Amino acid sequence: MSVESVASPGLWFISIAVLLGLLVVDFLVTRRPHEVSLKEATGWSVFYLALPLVFGLWLWFEFGSGQSVEFITGFVVEKSLSVDNLFVFMLLLTAFAVPSEVQQRVLLYGIVGALVLRGVFIAAGAALLSAGTWAFLVFGLVLFASAIKILHAALSGEPAEKDTSQMRSVRLLRRLMPVTDDYRGTKMVVREHGRRALTPLAIVVVAIFATDVVFAIDSVPAVYGITEDPYLVFTTNAFALMGLRALYFVLQSVLAKLVHLNHGLAIILAFIGVKLVLHWAHGVWPAVPEIPTPVSLLVIIVVLATVTFTSLRSRRGADTSPV
Repeated sequence: MSVESVASPGLWFISIAVLLGLLVVDFLVTRRPHEVSLKEATGWSVFYLALPLVFGLWLWFEFGSGQSVEFITGFVVEKSLSVDNLFVFMLLLTAFAVPSEVQQRVLLYGIVGALVLRGVFIAAGAALLSAGTWAFLVFGLVLFASAIKILHAALSGEPAEKDTSQMRSVRLLRRLMPVTDDYRGTKMVVREHGRRALTPLAIVVVAIFATDVVFAIDSVPAVYGITEDPYLVFTTNAFALMGLRALYFVLQSVLAKLVHLNHGLAIILAFIGVKLVLHWAHGVWPAVPEIPTPVSLLVIIVVLATVTFTSLRSRRGADTSPV
């Protein structure tokens, strides 16, 4: 089967150029280490939330409501998954005791790594879809496995923290080069005692890159469950990731309160897995029903709203319970 796209080569070029321009702006903003105020973080978050809405409207007028709804649905899915990504980033920044003034530079490196990995996985996904409809079955099974893993961890109460020093990528770096005892601003490599040495910043960036791989495995099949257009898959990922640097500082105190977030993400991934399997089965047996994209959007919004409500209610109950 062939995977069709609304994007021409010119539109791809313009989109990637705009993305690179936004990344350059972000690097300029984070060039001078400083603590991010809530006002600054909120301003950037509003900007990066407004961009996909404007883009969705442009898709509506240029290509029709179908592509626009697919994009918005995919964006909601990717944004919800990216919030979980932020939670892991928060744990890593805490585990490595990253100074607050350089945290946004670490987050930006993580976002760039995630964008590169998503691009690779999106291209691989498009190639699989071109090979045949069986790819939808593969994607569906991947999402089922991810959902079961996330739900098991959430229900069993397994701590999300892990010994970062035991990560393979971190251990490998420590074997290859010496590591300084303290951070040196935004520098990742310095010269110390006549030889090059890594700073802890380089270690935490590698650790975040390693987590990016895991999230890419989940997120790309998930959005392919919403749309088969590689351009829309790419833009949903790009828009969802670009605002994470600022959103982290807005949600930093809220993330820990979303105790049921992983329950909701597991349900969403399992639901999209069902949608993918039904789509594959429909291609084999046309009598099998498919789940329309507007229904998917409604289900995702209801699940996210429900777990947010139950999380806040659970936290309020814990705060008011007698000691």
